[in-house]
Amino acid sequence: MAKLKTGRHTSALKAQRQSVKRTWANQSMKYEARELARQVLESIEKKDAAKAKEQLQKAMAVWARLGQRNVVHRCAASRKIARLSRAVGRLSASSSR
Repeated sequence: MAKLKTGRHTSALKAQRQSVKRTWANQSMKYEARELARQVLESIEKKDAAKAKEQLQKAMAVWARLGQRNVVHRCAASRKIARLSRAVGRLSASSSR
């Protein structure tokens, strides 16, 4: 890399580029997770238990991945999974009665 003016380090510039790239990827993953959670909740509102269970599996996988990668805190991801699971469980229990 070419020499820069004083006060700027090539390593700092690279770190900044990496930061922007990671932020973009993390925001994209968070958006996907929120969208999947929204779809699960919509299925619950429509009282479609089969579809809700199917979408819950996808949402759980994405939220777990976000927690493992520290995109969101692991406890926050776990809490989101638990709340969605409980909501789908309540729907299944009420539809079987």
